[in-house]
Amino acid sequence: MTDRMAETAPPERGTTTSADGTEIAFERSGSGPPLVLVYGNSDVQQFWELAGVRPAFAEHCTVYAIERRGRGESGDAGAYQLRREAEDVSAVVDSIDDPVTLLGHSGGALYSLEAARRTDNLCRLVLYEPPIHVGNHESDVEAEITEMTGLLADGANEEALVLFLRDVAGLTRTEIDAARSEPIWREMVDAAHLLPRELEAIVEYEFDAARFAATSVPTLLLSGSESPPVYRDATNALDDALPNSQIALFEGEEHAAMLTAPDRFVDEVLAFTREAGKP
Repeated sequence: MTDRMAETAPPERGTTTSADGTEIAFERSGSGPPLVLVYGNSDVQQFWELAGVRPAFAEHCTVYAIERRGRGESGDAGAYQLRREAEDVSAVVDSIDDPVTLLGHSGGALYSLEAARRTDNLCRLVLYEPPIHVGNHESDVEAEITEMTGLLADGANEEALVLFLRDVAGLTRTEIDAARSEPIWREMVDAAHLLPRELEAIVEYEFDAARFAATSVPTLLLSGSESPPVYRDATNALDDALPNSQIALFEGEEHAAMLTAPDRFVDEVLAFTREAGKP
């Protein structure tokens, strides 16, 4: 990826105010049509730097990388609800002058899906495997939430993060060891105390296809051919529910092709933005 990246100016920091008054931070870089990035639950803003996808996008787009509530320079509030995350995303989208392409991964894809119902400033939507449970898939993670909560109460944030990655996200030991070697690991550990509340809200989320019948923004649903069935079934359910969607499958990849196949990931997203922009 590095050989395709042009030199870009350092990101500019900005903030906007969400519906509940919480300040949400973001970083802006590049130039061109706006692209808003929303990462998942165990991650932090620097997630998009790991394999160079943010600077690659910045060659073609003005990239807005959101820092989700409770992390980095974003604020927080006492009462947490999943809809607050969606309001945060829509607040950033609405603060941008031009129509936006919104891209969310995992939990960030779920927040982006819900944000799409709350803003009129989208021209495209890209969702990579939101954790929606449909069909026979049920989320039974109460024991993990309880164990994480206990670890966090004891100050064992790293152990709680590892528990989430292993038993909830399904990462192998090798993948977790690789994550530990990344420069964002310490920030991920610092944000681990947010995982129980976010996971509880996702477990309580009930997908109702009828709520998205009017969500007509052109939507690209990304999925890995080797991802767990729960993600593939969620992608198919969304494709059925959204009136203007299409699926792009990353053959041989799983839940994080932006890390394991970054060139393919960037090319797929950029091709969709260009195609969807044609009359």
